[in-house]
Amino acid sequence: MPNLRLRFLSYSIMVYMLMAFAWWALLLFTKNRDAFHAKRELMQIGMVAEGRVKSAAEFEQMGDYQALAKKYKRQEYMIFGEAMVFVLTLLAGIWFINQGYQKEVRANQQRRNFLLSITHELKSPIASIRLVLETLLRRKELPKDKSEQLANSALRENERLHELVENLLLSAKLEAAYQPFFEEINLADLLKENMTKISERHPDARIILDGADEFPMVKMDRQGMISVATNLLENAIKYANDRPEIEIKLRYKEGQVTMDFADNGPGIPDKEKKRIFEKFYRIGSEETRQTKGTGLGLFIIEQVVKAHKGSIQVLDNQPKGTIFRIVIRES
Repeated sequence: MPNLRLRFLSYSIMVYMLMAFAWWALLLFTKNRDAFHAKRELMQIGMVAEGRVKSAAEFEQMGDYQALAKKYKRQEYMIFGEAMVFVLTLLAGIWFINQGYQKEVRANQQRRNFLLSITHELKSPIASIRLVLETLLRRKELPKDKSEQLANSALRENERLHELVENLLLSAKLEAAYQPFFEEINLADLLKENMTKISERHPDARIILDGADEFPMVKMDRQGMISVATNLLENAIKYANDRPEIEIKLRYKEGQVTMDFADNGPGIPDKEKKRIFEKFYRIGSEETRQTKGTGLGLFIIEQVVKAHKGSIQVLDNQPKGTIFRIVIRES
């Protein structure tokens, strides 16, 4: 609310300045026109008295009058030019203020979304692990299968908490001192390992890898690629229906690696495609959102891809869903 009042006050001052300048420009233009007519009449009277001219038509052909007319015409142009420069400058100022205000609003919203989401993301696994530990302490004679089930549940929540902390640390590193360590890796095997890990966590998800056969060794940052694959697969599963289907396509041609991650989710609206890579940005409101997340995954993906001198595109999948296409040329 204070920001809205400040914005309204800023616009009110600018509108007042615009109106005041318009009045000043009109007044100056009128005074210039009056001064021209006064000097014109005085010059005409003087020339008639001297017998140099006999009519208004003769007077207007005189060099002195034409020089006077040109002088005041130049002054009119100067007044008009200065007015236009002022108006354009003022409009540019209004545009910059509006852009700055919108940017600040988006940043505040993103920070608010992040605080809400990170609070939820941290509380949920911590509460689950605490519940498991309390259950094990209170019921020491639990059957072995129940104890193992609880222990596995705690381990999954701990892994989720670990990944969250890793994403937070990586996102901070990406903005400061992230330097990819390029080494020869088997990208196909890396993706297979990642798929196995994700499938264990989400047994209902169907993940297919195409193009892995005889895929060459490539020079990339191993941890960066693991983070890219993990975040893209987790995102696809998170926003998909009850039976997530993800197809990964690998292609290699003349030193260029292309990876497509295609899902069968609801898709991403065109107006959101440019914003989803912003740090902490998530579609919708944190109060009504049902999906988990912090808004860091896609930010991390884009930064890692940029560090590899690559690009990422967001395309529509058919008949529904999204395709994230990553293109990286080996250095």
